[in-house]
Amino acid sequence: MTLPKMSTIKPRFKSKKAPVFSSDNLLKQEFNPNSPNQVWTTDFTYISIGPKRHVYLCAILDLYSRKCIAWKVSDRIDAKLACDTLEIAINKRKPKEPIIFHSDQGSQFKSASFRKLLDEYQLLASYSKPGYPYDNAVTEVFFKYLKQREINRRTYHSI
Repeated sequence: MTLPKMSTIKPRFKSKKAPVFSSDNLLKQEFNPNSPNQVWTTDFTYISIGPKRHVYLCAILDLYSRKCIAWKVSDRIDAKLACDTLEIAINKRKPKEPIIFHSDQGSQFKSASFRKLLDEYQLLASYSKPGYPYDNAVTEVFFKYLKQREINRRTYHSI
């Protein structure tokens, strides 16, 4: 039995491509800016609460002072957590000049809602190379010492 030619042709679908945006590393491991509010860095870490549960901490650091200027904890690691933390930092610091905002290649920091927020406040997005934590070393070290000196010395049962 032969089938008609039409039924043997595989349909071709065109997928929608996500908008392309620059993911350059504007920081280039220059971790010593000349003044506050020139470079902010961010990342996520988790905090265990109980034997099988954890929450996520998003923190934003000002590279000039190495201080945490905004942080937020949530039970979900999503773009909303990143956006909320950025809003806290902007409301606290009220920057006048464009700021380099550096993060890793996390999907939360590349989401449409987060990118829209960066554009709205005229922040310059900068991303580490994929799988290369040394481009965001200051934030990684901040989390290391936070966990070493504070978080891992206690047992948490709730947020």
